[in-house]
Amino acid sequence: MAVILTDVASTRIKKFMVEQKNAIGLRLGIRQSGCSGYAYIIEYINETNDDDVIFEEKGVKVVIASDSLSFLDGLELDYGKEGINESFIFNNPNAKAVCGCGESVSF
Repeated sequence: MAVILTDVASTRIKKFMVEQKNAIGLRLGIRQSGCSGYAYIIEYINETNDDDVIFEEKGVKVVIASDSLSFLDGLELDYGKEGINESFIFNNPNAKAVCGCGESVSF
């Protein structure tokens, strides 16, 4: 399985990548944080690491560290706008709960 990007997310990522100097892809990951235990990491990268797993989805190189893969496998990344706020939306079948503020997730 892999990560799935919606059309809206892939379009937005491509736009952001043009603005990033020398970006080759998008890194997705998790880190311990928040009231539910983990927070998602999303960043544009200029190079990959030896332990990275690389997916190509809708013309976007998506990079995930191998130790995060089991948490993110099957993730759908979307992009949405609510009022004046815009953000990526993580639809993760591996998530057991999301905190009330939406900033952290448990697995």
